[in-house]
Amino acid sequence: MRSGETKSTTFKRLAGSRTNNVIRNIRLLGNLSNKHNYSYSEEDFKRIFTTVESELKLAKSKFLIALNNKNKFNL
Repeated sequence: MRSGETKSTTFKRLAGSRTNNVIRNIRLLGNLSNKHNYSYSEEDFKRIFTTVESELKLAKSKFLIALNNKNKFNL
């Protein structure tokens, strides 16, 4: 967190940057689908997207858990 920056401002700054990086990398991954430049099997394709989808679900679940924990009892 930068000096004088709120948690919300930090979140928005980092979320915007990281989301744009994810989008850019997904597009780069999609470029690998060009069979004129690359050779891959259906198994390769499935392994890539199973892994990507799994990581996306994990990240999403972390947000959902954090949002749902605000009403939990803590000492």
